[in-house]
Amino acid sequence: MGVLVLSLAVFAALCVVLRIPMADTLVYRAEGAAVVDGTALYGFTVTEWHLPATYPPFAAILFVPTTWVPVGALKVVFVAGNAALLALLVRLSWRFAGLPAGPVPPLVAVALGLWLEPVFQTVVFGQVNLALICLVLWDLSRPEHAIGKGFALGVAAGIKLTPAVFLVYLLLTGRVRSGLVGLASLTGTVLLGALVLPEASVEFWTRRVFETNRIGESWIVDNQSLRGMLSRALHTTDPGPLWTVTAALVGAGGLLLARRAVVRAGLETWGVLVTALTALLVSPISWSHHWVWCVPLLAVLIAEGWWRTAAAVGVVWTARTFWVVPHTGDLDLRFAWWQQPLVSPYALFGMALLGFALWRVGPGAAVAGRRPVAPLPAPRGAPAPDRTTGRGGTRG
Repeated sequence: MGVLVLSLAVFAALCVVLRIPMADTLVYRAEGAAVVDGTALYGFTVTEWHLPATYPPFAAILFVPTTWVPVGALKVVFVAGNAALLALLVRLSWRFAGLPAGPVPPLVAVALGLWLEPVFQTVVFGQVNLALICLVLWDLSRPEHAIGKGFALGVAAGIKLTPAVFLVYLLLTGRVRSGLVGLASLTGTVLLGALVLPEASVEFWTRRVFETNRIGESWIVDNQSLRGMLSRALHTTDPGPLWTVTAALVGAGGLLLARRAVVRAGLETWGVLVTALTALLVSPISWSHHWVWCVPLLAVLIAEGWWRTAAAVGVVWTARTFWVVPHTGDLDLRFAWWQQPLVSPYALFGMALLGFALWRVGPGAAVAGRRPVAPLPAPRGAPAPDRTTGRGGTRG
């Protein structure tokens, strides 16, 4: 408990001393105000960075309560709320990975997890990434025939579109009912947005959803997707067909690998993680704070005894190398070849982790010397897992 209190105290002091603006929280508040005042949802910009609304109208409706409190109090609520969500994410990741229960390790994990760069940035920006990953991980960890499984996943996708990839994952792995529930839930969020904000809904779904540059410049170091990596490596603002082909190959390969992890190897954990990594890599923009999936990834690696790989993951997601390298102005497009790994560590390591997952779910290699853990429910129609071989079974 002492470690957690110290970590939170240092973080709070840092926020006060540096006067963290929490820019995304201000965008959310402006979206809620647009709903209340009846002004154009996608016609404003706020903060010194001129940030616009980028989420679907349903999200703006959910942000209405942010207008009920002063800005200062709202920032405190978001910091405290994200700290609580981190604790929930650690608990969900613990259960997801099959780690033994106990109060001390999770508390230490929360204290240390706060300083993982994606988590840290999520809190200082006042982002909603931790809320979304908790919705997704909680829903995917539920028993296969639990009532309403897929509903929370659809809601998460309705707030921010990227979680929708997990609906594809459910369908590919034979969980048709859950996938359809999630799709119905997502459709419900779209219809609610259209009912409350008809003009904004038409504008978003016909125009704004396709405007990637509205979210931000894809070539800056903040973007740790494949597109950002290729832009910086090729010194161009638009990597063109090379990115399109690469993203298509990684996307298709990643989803097929996720299916293999579940249907062939009975490893639900790796199916979910591979899907998350694939989405982060192929998305046009994956800001560094979107990579909060490093938390359950660490839990799974530790649970399976991959201590060196877990240590490497911890180093990559705390080193902050792309913030250290000078990157103001157009310097993002002028990095030397030897600087490229420093400015695109998440994309490079994400690809390496997909390679690790391919080996992990391969025949025979997955089980040697690993502690068997309780299986998760297998998808309908999948072969029963061998109990001796391991588990069964979002600036923007």
